[in-house]
Amino acid sequence: MDILDGLAQLFVVATVSALAPVVSALIPKIRVPQVVLLILGGIAIGPVGLGIEGSPELTLIANVGLGFVFLLAGFEIEPEILFARSGRLSLTTWGISAIVAGLTVGGLAAVGYVHAFVPVALALTTTALGTVLPILREHGMLGGSVGRHFLAVGAIGELFPILAIAIFLGVNSRLSALISIFAVSAIALVLALGQRVLAGRRVAVIVSEGADTTGQTPLRFSILLLLGLLVLAGEFGLDVVLGAFLAGAVLRRWAPVDMHSLEGKLDALGYGFFIPVFFVSAGMNVDVHSIIESPTRLVVFLVLLLVVRGLPVLLVYRTEFGFRQRTQLMLCTATTLPLIVALTQIGLASGTMLPENAAALVGAGVLSVLLFPLSAVLLEPHRPDPVPAEPGGEVGPSQDPREARDLAPPS
Repeated sequence: MDILDGLAQLFVVATVSALAPVVSALIPKIRVPQVVLLILGGIAIGPVGLGIEGSPELTLIANVGLGFVFLLAGFEIEPEILFARSGRLSLTTWGISAIVAGLTVGGLAAVGYVHAFVPVALALTTTALGTVLPILREHGMLGGSVGRHFLAVGAIGELFPILAIAIFLGVNSRLSALISIFAVSAIALVLALGQRVLAGRRVAVIVSEGADTTGQTPLRFSILLLLGLLVLAGEFGLDVVLGAFLAGAVLRRWAPVDMHSLEGKLDALGYGFFIPVFFVSAGMNVDVHSIIESPTRLVVFLVLLLVVRGLPVLLVYRTEFGFRQRTQLMLCTATTLPLIVALTQIGLASGTMLPENAAALVGAGVLSVLLFPLSAVLLEPHRPDPVPAEPGGEVGPSQDPREARDLAPPS
């Protein structure tokens, strides 16, 4: 396919990306997340819609978009959160999910419903941290208690399955996979500590001073770090998602400039172009025909995602939240897609996964992105705009009495 066709496809994808936030704003009562509209737009322009099939150019940009999804996910995570109570609860939740997934998929394999035991079991324990974060941020839920706990739950739900993929499904032996993981992680740690070595040196000053110039040096080095760790992970036979996740974690420690400034620029570059292309491309790749032929399998896997990955949240967090907040956290935790795509590709390449199961799993992942975060958003209570205090410090109809005390003039 020549470059003109690739540019034409990119123009159509960019059109979907540009229209998604507009359409989302036009239906505020339903509050449909943009990610949902991007995936639906991809299905509409894909092989089952307008008949557009992804070109190599589009695939390359979408892969960089996938890298940005996990880069920003890693950037959001504070390592300390994994060692706090939220991290311990997240580990407990994932451990329960892994046990339930093993027992459930083992039963399905015994009756011949599933052939690829490991990929399917791992798929049921994943959480799409990078996919859900934009939705929570879009609706102002990331800074709340549910959002903060989801950062830990999502981090474990991304990191542990990625490590399991590298160990059990990688191209190397398990020992080689473990060595590769430690090698890539060690390199990432060295890069994270590099700022201390360069602090005050001429190179660090140049990079920092170029933050707000046409050089944009911190942003350029951030992209270099992302691509470098993506290539490095691929060379070690690991999933590139691990490299992107580590790149985000490194940037949080390594960033030579103001953290918020760099985060804003990465958001602009990622959410402005690369990440929407990834989600539209994911929609284009959904095998709708296989799903239509075997709709029962899709329903089965969608229910299993909610039961295996979601229900343990209701149990583990029963002392942390009320039922509504636990339900919100459960729905966000059960949302998954990128790792399911990777796992189904591995299963199909090895010949162990049934094609109908691969399509149903991806379809279930797409539906989880379409339904679960939206349901969690709809459960969020609407907060009316605050009413100013009446003269004399009286509390308005929707004003918090504590705020009134703070605003009242001293007696």
